[in-house]
Amino acid sequence: MHKLKKTSLVIMVIGYIVAGVNHFRSPASYIKIIPPYFPHPGILNIAAGVCEIGFAIMLIFAQTRRLAAWGIILMLLAFLPVHIKMVIDAPFMPGDLKVTPLIAWVRLAVLQPLLILWAWWYRDFSLKEKN
Repeated sequence: MHKLKKTSLVIMVIGYIVAGVNHFRSPASYIKIIPPYFPHPGILNIAAGVCEIGFAIMLIFAQTRRLAAWGIILMLLAFLPVHIKMVIDAPFMPGDLKVTPLIAWVRLAVLQPLLILWAWWYRDFSLKEKN
């Protein structure tokens, strides 16, 4: 199990770095899905990208992994209004991908809870081998 958890952690770190960088590579597609009642969507998009990259880096280090896991959980909860808006607006095209109602619902009801549980799994994880 320890090896699986280490491998999963590496995947998680890479995934959040890629996701965070994508906020800067394709800002328009993210800004388009931010609910209109949130002010300054451009700034929120940058903040989301910075948080994803920052939390990913924090996951690498045992001293900051717990804080990073909780930060990711809170960040994913903060993203829920975006996913609810996606369900309401589907079908739509935020970029090159068409978001159908099915995709929007899967993101909200399946993917987000799984990502939250995945982060929860690392709230007390050490890379040191247990004897």
